[in-house]
Amino acid sequence: MRRSGLLVHEILTKMAQLAVEGITTFELELVAEKMMRDAGAKPAFKGYFSPAAGNRYPYVLCTSVNEEIVHGMPSPKRELKKGDIVSIDTGVQLDGYFGDSAVTVAIGEITPVLSKLMEVTKQSLELAIDKVRPGNRLFDICETVQKYVESNGFTIVREFVGHGIGTQLHEEPQIPNYVDRRGENPRLKEGMVLAIEPMVNVGKPASRVLADKWTAVTVDGSASAHFEHCVAVTADGPWVLTRP
Repeated sequence: MRRSGLLVHEILTKMAQLAVEGITTFELELVAEKMMRDAGAKPAFKGYFSPAAGNRYPYVLCTSVNEEIVHGMPSPKRELKKGDIVSIDTGVQLDGYFGDSAVTVAIGEITPVLSKLMEVTKQSLELAIDKVRPGNRLFDICETVQKYVESNGFTIVREFVGHGIGTQLHEEPQIPNYVDRRGENPRLKEGMVLAIEPMVNVGKPASRVLADKWTAVTVDGSASAHFEHCVAVTADGPWVLTRP
């Protein structure tokens, strides 16, 4: 999983460098797919079946621009513009184990509100990572994200959550970015790996899925940011597998 995580980190680092004004999200897709192929890895997303969508996802990246929350599909018609923010999410499988991570990138100069959105979302993930310790509970992670995001005036997406990860891309437990008392609250144990991924909106938390059956957007059209890491529970504390 560490090898998978580091490859994902390498790909996302390259994507962040390439994500500039004028490039299309499909051009990013082509580079990412070649990097996976050259590394001998399988894409985690391409071919992934969603019962809700009723089909398989056709790309190795999710590229979600501005009001798109997650699962935005790369397109040769979607050219990144100055002032945009784009969430780039990807995953790989190496030797049977998965890695999954996401970053949100600013295209040129962005507004102060968008800068704060990105910083708060990223910091909420870092605070959540610190809770990934044996003996803590899942809600310690969920509550940490929720409190920090809401105290800064932003909202948490409810419909999409983080997840366990290992020999499958999505494993138990589900990891909401808010405390859902209806859900399970397991105690964290050594060896668990959690994909923690705050999805944070400027406006209201509600989302809807577009006609393509994949792209989730904010109902009110406000911007959304997304960061994700895979984090292992160890006796020595959290080990982020998706960064050096």
